[in-house]
This record gives sequence, C-alpha cells and structure tokens, in this order.
Amino acid sequence: MARSNFFSFSPSVLFLLFLLFSTASSANVTYDHRSLIIDGQRKLLISASIHYPRSVPAMWPGLVSTAKQGGADVIETYVFWNGHELSPGNYYFEDRFDLVKFVKIVRDAGMYMILRIGPFVAAEWNFGGVPVWLHYVPGTVFRTNSEPFKMRMKSFTTYIVEMMKREKFFASQGGHIILAQIENEYGDIERVYGDGGKPYAMWAASMALSQNTGVPWIMCQQYDAPDPVINTCNSFYCDQFTPNSPNKPKIWTENWPGWFQTFGARNPHRPAEDIAFSVARFFQKGGSLQNYYMYHGGTNFDRTSGGPFITTSYDYDAPIDEYGLVRLPKWAHLKELHKAIKLCEHALLYGEQTLQVLGPLQEADVYSDPSGGCVAFIANIDEENDRLIIFQNRSYNVPAWSVSILPDCKNVAFNTAKVRSQTSIVDMVPENLQASMFSPKKGSEDRHWNIFMEKAGVWGQPDFVRKGFVDHINTTKDSTDYLWYTTSMHVDESEEFLSGRSDPILVVESKGHAVHAFVNQKLQATASGNGSDSTFKLETPISLRAGKNEIALLSMTVGLQNGGPFYEWVGAGLASVKIRLNNGTIDLSSNTWIYKIGLEGEHQNIFKADGKNDVKWIPKSDPPKNQPLTWYKVVVDPPEGNEPVGLDMQFMGKGQAWLNGKAIGRYWPRTSSIHDECAPSCNYRGKFFPDKCRTGCGEPTQRWYHVPRSWFQPSGNVLVIFEERGGDPTRITFSRRRVIGLCGFVSTEHPSVDLESSDQSIKSNSGDKAAVHLTCPEGMLISSITFASFGNPSGTCRSYRKGSCHYPNSISVVEKACLHENQCAVSLSEDSFGNDLCPSMVKTLAIEAACS
Repeated sequence: MARSNFFSFSPSVLFLLFLLFSTASSANVTYDHRSLIIDGQRKLLISASIHYPRSVPAMWPGLVSTAKQGGADVIETYVFWNGHELSPGNYYFEDRFDLVKFVKIVRDAGMYMILRIGPFVAAEWNFGGVPVWLHYVPGTVFRTNSEPFKMRMKSFTTYIVEMMKREKFFASQGGHIILAQIENEYGDIERVYGDGGKPYAMWAASMALSQNTGVPWIMCQQYDAPDPVINTCNSFYCDQFTPNSPNKPKIWTENWPGWFQTFGARNPHRPAEDIAFSVARFFQKGGSLQNYYMYHGGTNFDRTSGGPFITTSYDYDAPIDEYGLVRLPKWAHLKELHKAIKLCEHALLYGEQTLQVLGPLQEADVYSDPSGGCVAFIANIDEENDRLIIFQNRSYNVPAWSVSILPDCKNVAFNTAKVRSQTSIVDMVPENLQASMFSPKKGSEDRHWNIFMEKAGVWGQPDFVRKGFVDHINTTKDSTDYLWYTTSMHVDESEEFLSGRSDPILVVESKGHAVHAFVNQKLQATASGNGSDSTFKLETPISLRAGKNEIALLSMTVGLQNGGPFYEWVGAGLASVKIRLNNGTIDLSSNTWIYKIGLEGEHQNIFKADGKNDVKWIPKSDPPKNQPLTWYKVVVDPPEGNEPVGLDMQFMGKGQAWLNGKAIGRYWPRTSSIHDECAPSCNYRGKFFPDKCRTGCGEPTQRWYHVPRSWFQPSGNVLVIFEERGGDPTRITFSRRRVIGLCGFVSTEHPSVDLESSDQSIKSNSGDKAAVHLTCPEGMLISSITFASFGNPSGTCRSYRKGSCHYPNSISVVEKACLHENQCAVSLSEDSFGNDLCPSMVKTLAIEAACS
C-alpha cells in the first residue's frame, strides 16, 4: 500500500517540531529523562482512570473530587470512538458521552488530564471502541497499514483534537490536558501484522504529532515508539520498565488495581498491600507518573461491554467502587501512600540515586538532592519472610513483599504492607419494588405488571431466507444481540421415537456466544460459551411430533471482541445443527433457514418510557413466572434515601433491563462453578495475577445491576425487563448500597506519622502511638462493637479471632471511645488498656463495629 507523506519526516525533525509547538505558550509541557516538565518544573504525578461513559454526568463531580481527595493529580480517560461516531460523520456527544462536560469538570477541580484518544482502546469495551460500521467499509482492515482505516482514524482523532482546541483544553493553550495518547498496546501484536505493522505504528505516531497539540504524545506498550513520542508501560508491575530512549521519562499508564469480570467466572480481587507495593517500587526505581487503571471502573451500561462475556459491572475492584463509594481500606491505604511519596517529590525528581544492597532480596534506593534532602525506599522483595534490615546504622522491621518509605532517610512514614485504614463492610439492603401511584398514562393498569410475549422464531416478515448459515455479527452488524435462525423438518408417523422409546437429540455447534433452542414454540435448552472460549456445543433431548416441526434457534452475542490481532474478523452464530436418532443423524445445516434480526419488542422500542409504540401490553396483577421471551413492565417509586441503587436480578434468567428508557444493560446471574478454586483470604505476598485471589465460587458473577440515582424520577418510574429464558419478576428488588459496619486492625509497629497533617518534614515518631481510627458515613453512628481485642488477635474483617494474648477490657475501652459516635480513635497504649499483660509482644488492636 502507498505510504503516507508523514514518513518523509525524520525523528530529529519531528522532535524539533514538537519542541516548537510545545514552547509556544506559557503553559509549557515538555519532558526530560526524569519526568514531565510543566511550566519549567519537574512533576511527580499520580493519575486516576475514570471513564466518562461508564458513569453518568451526575456522578462525575463526586468521582473526580474523590480521586483528588485520594491524592490524585491527574484524571485519565479513553475517548470511545464508537460511542461518538454512530455512523460516518454522525457524531454524538450528549449525556454519558458529553466529553467536553467531563473534561471541564476535571479542569474545574484543579486537576491535570491525560486524554487517551486511541481511537482503538480495547478496555473491555464493545469492539475495542472502533465503530462496527467501519468493518464494512470496503478494503478496511483494522490497525494495520490499511488506507481506509487510517483515513477514518485520522479523521476521528482530528475531530477530537479540534474539539479540545476550541475549548482551549490543552496545556499549550493554558488548559489542563498534559498528555495525549495515540493507539493502544499495539507493540504487543505489531509483528502479527507482518509488513503492515511497523509502518502503521510509525504512521500513527506521525499523524498524532501533526495534530500540533503542544503537549507530548504517548504510546503504551509501544516498544518502538519514535521520538518524541513516549513509550509507556501497562502491567501489574512496572518498576523494571525502561523507556526506549534515555531522554524519555518512565511512565506507567495502566496499573491494574483489580481485574475485569466475565459472566460465569469467579470475581478477582487485588490486595491493597500489593498495589501499594507496586506503586512504591515504581517510584523507588525512577518512575515519575503512575496511573491507576481503573480508579473508578463504573458500569458497562446498555450493550457497551466487550470481551465477549464481560459483565455489565466494570467495578474492577477499584479504589472507588462501581456505585461511587470509596473502597476501604484500598482507597485510604493508597491515599496515605500518595502523601508519603509526595513528601519525597523533590529528592526523587532532582536528587542523585544510589542503590544499596541490604540482603539477598533486600535493597534501598537513596535519593540525595543538592539542598541536602535525603529520601530512602527500603524494599524487602522476599515473598515469604519479614526481615530486620540495618540501614544507616538503624534497624527497620520490613515485612515480606513490602516497601518502607523514609522521607528523611531516618523515619518510616509509610510501609506498603501495614494497613492503618479502616475496612468498610458494605451491603446491598433490599427493598421491594413499590408500585407507583403515578404513572405516565395515569391508568390503573400501570399499578400492576404488564407483559408482552415474543414469538419464538420469525415474527412479522422474514428479513431474508437462505440455504445454510450466515454469520451472526455480519448479519446484525451489532444493531442487536439477537438473531433468529428458523427452519422446519417433517417427521413421518412411522418414526420409532414417536412411540416414546427414546427422544431425538438436538446437537447445535456455534461460534458463539449463546443460544436458546425452541422446538414448536417451546424452549428446549440453552447453551453458551464463556470468557475463555466463545464456541460451544449444545446437546439436548427434544420432543418432535408427526408432521411439520419448527426449529427456532435464538442466537445471541454478549458483547463483541475487544482486542487481539485481526479481532474484527472473529465471528459468531451457528456452525452446525443436527438431530441425532437411533438409526442415524439428520443434518439440518444445509437446510433453508429463515432469518429475523432482533426482537419485535426492540423494533417497537417497547422499552421507551414515553409509551409511543404499538405494543399491546397485557396487564397482570400476578405476572407469569419461568416464561421465556417475555417483556415485563412495572411503574415504581424510587427506593428511599440517597444511597446508590442496584437492581437485584438473582431470580431472573438472562436478558436486558431499562429504567425510564435508559438502558441498565445486560443481566445474567450466571453462577461460577462450585468446583472452581476460591480463596477464603488473600495473601498479598508475591506477584499478583488475575486468578490469585478469586471469590464467589458457586455464586452469580453479577447479581446486582447499577441503576444511577439520577435516572429516577420522584414517582412514575417505568421499569422494563426482557427475560430470555424465564425467571420470577416478583422477586426483583431494588437494593441500596450502604456501609453497615467497620473494621480496624492496627499494630504498635504500624507507622504513626500523621500523613494528614504532615508537611514536607518528618519528625521522629517514637513518642507517638498507633491508633485505630473508625468513621461511619455521614448521618450514621457507631451503634455497637461486635468484636474488640487488644493483644495478638488474628483473622480478617468479619472473622477476627482472639489470640493467646487478650486484654479483658478491650470491649469496654473501645465502647467508651466509640459507641454512639460518628467517628473515634482508640490509641494502642497502656494508658488506654492498662498494665502490659504480654511483655515484649507486639500488640495489635482489632475492632469490628456496626454503623446505623
């Protein structure tokens, strides 16, 4: 293919152009080998990923503010191409996709911003963020030296850049966007694209630089990123990462504080201690900008999840949970880490680094700056053993797999393994659906359930008829999850199986992702793939009758592929359909098949709150249960209070849900196997990987589905459910997400520096005592102490146990300090608990309390 003219620029010329544009404004962003340089000052930056369409505008200010309170300087987001360019040249920037509004909120919070334009983003987002329509533009191959793809990619990138320029958002214009990203993790697969790979990557970099943003561009996991584009790291650990040029700073664009979920799998969790360890090690080894992916994961509303099989929840075990609540202790532990690192900022950025080996798996990196400052990071990377380490003639007890931060090379301000923060006990408090006395139609029937039944197979006129199978995705073009494949077969009266000796077996093989099999309008069976393998095989006995039998197979997608080489060519849908009999097999694959795209209810916009459709709802005071292909509607009041809300779908099968016309998303309370391995507790020591700390064996991967408070009206809320295979709608509830209790577990060895009030100096903490701090949410009080032990208790929150050393007055001391208070602090001192009952033992105080 013809090469772009951009290739005529040499790297040195591009670098000069970059410097020219980046110095044209007083809000100058450049970089050197050590860090980004903003207005002439090196910067050490903590960044937090918050994806604007994975929450709602009403949540954005609170999320950004909470990230800032947690110590973040920067907000990072992808730009989601397929959420904005709905068809060629048809752009959408409203509601959850109001990018300008989100960027302004970040600016008004006084924070910097990293804009990862991509426009391929992966991100467990449908089709990796690339519009599905682009796949059907002739000659287009994604992410290679394909002219149609490059033309559209450049057009969208330019559109976004110009939008940001009009608002003067780039730092070069006096704004707050300090970095922009082109492409995403392409270096991992570049070679797979052969001769088209590297030219495409170089073209992408050149195209980005030609946008003249005046700020540096980054390419993550792009090992051959040309100057002046900065290559960055994405991983659970990036301390050993080295940029591809000695003139570039060490940047970590994705530190994963958790992992994504797939329907039917166990839930992953990453311990706060390990995240803190990874961050401390990164800055210890010369890093200067670290971003949490995700800091708030949010929700894959509507049909935006990719994978396939990615859940509607994108919680990611992040410091701010899906509903917008801080996840404790993770959020607070990282906040303390950020404060400790910021105390070291000047020495880290301007000091001279010296490595001191303190043992086989122990080391210290010391930074001494010209002003006389001294900072030390002491690391024990032993995965099993705590170590007493001698550093500059002082002794330090450093737990396994941890880093101690000494902002003055003497006193420990923070240790990554010693969590001082409380743990919040969060519950989903159920509340039955309350029928609203007001409805949009003000009809008495709207106080009851209303139902609409879909026909299995072809409804209305067929879309087309064809011998054999078509690909599901190429047919629907992702306009819907659903595609009907319908055929018929004739059964002679003489067939042996009609006498009941044995049932025929329906055998369906599919490329993915799921199928419901109907015979003569009755559901026979359901089968699906999973997050590891989309393909599957269904085998089920079926009932046939003499004469004509209709076989209708509802094929379903559960989000499209979101990454990998040539991912846009991965298909879905039926591959083979056979009926196995005692005397042979009937292959229906080459039959004439009648195709129907989508559901009648979808075509009628049955989920719209305004009721402007021709659907004839049937009122039911007692809605049918366990009935497939059923739409349910009920008009309800919002749950009480102002806590975040989840829709409990535990007793439903699979489908989609809407409130007031807004798509909550896919629901599927698919359970993980009881034979999977789950961890009752998680050992933070040693390298983390997604399967290390899984929970939820034998439970639904996702039971609750976030319904933003801003979607509710004071009354008359229209809840619409489409149930594919059958469930009990009367057991659907709203649940309020709230903190119901607190735990604290602190030892006398925990650093006792008050990072909340400390400035750039650290004083000896030898005279201070560690303390357990507990705080209930605003408006709630500590109503009871369910456990307290000072001594050597063990266990985890909600399962603490007394040890061999226990002070009998533990409960009374804690109750005196905390009961009926919103917040309290209990010092780990003899003044609090009396004479030392266990001399020479390191004491720990464990508390569990209820909030109400």
